Amino acid sequence: MQYKIRKSAVQIRGLFGPVIQHRIKRKPPGQAPGTILHTGIKRMEELKMTLHDFDENRYENISIDKITDAERYIKSASKTWIQIHGLHDIEKLKEIWNFFDIHPLVQEDIVSVNQRPKVEPYDDIIFIVLRMIKGVNTSNEELQTEQLSIILGKNYVLSFQESDDTLFEPIIRRLLLNNTRLRRLSCDYLAYALLDNVVDHYFSALDMAGEHIESIEEEVISNPKPLNLQHIHTLRRDLIFLRKSVWSLRDGLNSLIRDESPLISNDVKIYLRDVYDHIVQVIDSIENHREMVFSLYDMYMSSLSNRMNEIMKVLTIIATIFIPLTFIAGVYGMNFNPEISPLNMPELNWEWGYPASLLIMATVAAIMMFYFKRKGWL
Repeated sequence: MQYKIRKSAVQIRGLFGPVIQHRIKRKPPGQAPGTILHTGIKRMEELKMTLHDFDENRYENISIDKITDAERYIKSASKTWIQIHGLHDIEKLKEIWNFFDIHPLVQEDIVSVNQRPKVEPYDDIIFIVLRMIKGVNTSNEELQTEQLSIILGKNYVLSFQESDDTLFEPIIRRLLLNNTRLRRLSCDYLAYALLDNVVDHYFSALDMAGEHIESIEEEVISNPKPLNLQHIHTLRRDLIFLRKSVWSLRDGLNSLIRDESPLISNDVKIYLRDVYDHIVQVIDSIENHREMVFSLYDMYMSSLSNRMNEIMKVLTIIATIFIPLTFIAGVYGMNFNPEISPLNMPELNWEWGYPASLLIMATVAAIMMFYFKRKGWL
C-alpha cells in the first residue's frame, strides 16, 4: 500500500550558513499506530550493516548483507553491536525488526526521523532516540544533524543512522584495544559509550556557537550591519533547536537512571549519571548562549541607535552652522536698488564688500565650532 506524504516547507539555517529550503515529510493524519513510513531524506543508495562482535579477549568486525548472518553471534555468549546505516529501505529494515521481534511502534519511530528525543523501556529492550550533531558542512557552513536510534537488548545493541557518518569511530577504536572496560562490561556500557559520544559533540557545537557569538559581538560594536541582525536570529533558532534536542534527552536519561531495569546494571548507572551531568552542563551552556544572543540583539539596536544619533548630531551641527551663514547671504542677496531704497546698503557698492562678507561668515562659523567644541558636542 502506498501512502501520501504530507510535506511542509520551512526555512532552516545552520550555525553559520545561509537560509536553505528544507522539506519536512509527515504522515497524513489518521494512520494506524505502527504505520511504517520513512519521513527523512534518502542519504544512501543502499542500506549497510556492520557487525561488531567482542568479548574481553577478542573483537571481530564484519560487514553483513543479511541479518541472518548475525544469528550465530547473537546466540553466542559474546556481545554484539550492529550498525545499520540508511533508513530508506523499509523491506530490509523489516527483516531486521522481525529477526529481533521489535515492537511496531519502535519500528515507526526509527524511520520517522523528526522524533522528539526519548527513552522508552519495553519488555526485553530499551529504545533510545536522540539527535546527532555531526558538525558543520564546510561547503555551505550548515549545521549537520541526523536522528540516531539505539536498541539495547540482553546481549546486543542495534544503532540506526540515516547516513554512514563516522561519528562512532572513536568507539570502534576503543573496541580494538584488549582488556578495556568497553570489552569487559555488558552491552549496557556500550550503549552508554554511544550516548556519551553523541553528547560530547553537543559541546563542540556549542563551542562553535560561542565563537560565532563573539565574532558577531565584535562586528556589532565596531560596525553594526543588517546582516548582523540576520545572524543573531539564526543563532537564536539554532540554540532553540539544540535546547529541544537536549532537554527531552535529559528527562529520558533521568528515568533510565531512576527506574530499575534488568538491562541496566548499577555499575553502568554510575556512568549514565555522568552523561546526565554533561547534559545538564550542555543545557546551562545553551541558556547562557541564549542570554548572550538576546544581549546581542539589544547591543545591535543600541549600536544602531548610537550610530544614528552620531549621524544626526553631525547633520544638526552642519545645519546649525549654516543657519547664520544663510541668513547673511540672504540679507545681501536681496535685490533692492540702493538708489531708490531709503535704507542704503553701502556694502553693496564697497570695493571690499564681497571678501568682507565671506570673512564675516568664516568668523561666525569658527566661533560656533569653537563653542560646540567647548560644550563637548564635537
